Amino acid sequence: MTLQETINTDLKTALKAKDETVLGTLRLLKAEIQYELTKTGASELTDTAVMQILKSNFKRRKDTAVEYDKANRPDLSSKEIQEAEVISRYIPKEVSEEEISKAVEEAIGELNANGTQDMGKVMGKVMAKFKGQNIDGSKVSSLVKQALTAR
Repeated sequence: MTLQETINTDLKTALKAKDETVLGTLRLLKAEIQYELTKTGASELTDTAVMQILKSNFKRRKDTAVEYDKANRPDLSSKEIQEAEVISRYIPKEVSEEEISKAVEEAIGELNANGTQDMGKVMGKVMAKFKGQNIDGSKVSSLVKQALTAR
C-alpha cells in the first residue's frame, strides 16, 4: 500500500471514529496531495513526493507551535503539536547523528577530501546514501563542516 493510500484509509478510519484532530490533519494532507496531483497532472504521487509533503507539513507545524509559544498562546501551540504528532506517524524515524557521522567519515575517506572546499562533494555523497530516508540536511552540513575543518 502506498503512502497516499495509507493516508486515505486512515482518513476514513478517523471519520468513522470521529477523531477530529486526526481527521482535520489528514484532510489538510489529502488536500495538499490533491493539489500536487493537479499541478503535475499525475494520477498518483510517488511515496517520495508524498513524503516531501509530509515533512514540510511536519516542519511547518513545529515552527508554528514555537511561534505560538513565543506569543503566549499555549492553546494554539498544543493544537499544532497534536497535528505534528499525527503527521509524524507517517514519517520514518530520523537518521541518527552517529549514522550520519559514520557516513561523513566514509565519504571523506572515499573522496580524499582535505578541507572545506570539498564540502559540496562530501555533502552530495552523504545525502545520496540516505536518499529516501528522513535526514536533516542542516545536521549533515554541520557534521561535514566540523569533520573537514578538523583536517
